[in-house]
Amino acid sequence: MHEIDRYRLAGLHLDMGDPLEALTLLEPMADGLREHAAGQLLLGRAYYHSAQLGKAQEALERAVSLAPTDAYVRFILGRTLQRRSRHEEAGVQFRIAAALDDRPEYCEHRDAHARDTAAA
Repeated sequence: MHEIDRYRLAGLHLDMGDPLEALTLLEPMADGLREHAAGQLLLGRAYYHSAQLGKAQEALERAVSLAPTDAYVRFILGRTLQRRSRHEEAGVQFRIAAALDDRPEYCEHRDAHARDTAAA
């Protein structure tokens, strides 16, 4: 199977809720995806949805470095940091995501994080 086919199939598996199968397809290509924001995002999402949060954070941080104005990358990195109890860093990512794109889910997470921080 060609790498592009593996990549597309991995995306389908992830969309269907099977992140482990997505990782089975993606991990052999991980080195080749290091310089591609979309590849790092897909890999990060697969790790996130399989609760491999350290690996998710690494992949998503690489994606942010490659595509710093991608609001979704910022948002999913924020969610990953939130799940790792790194709330201050998550808040930064939520604020950036909401500033880049005013989608309700981004703004809701930004606002919820601000409320939680103020209450603490």
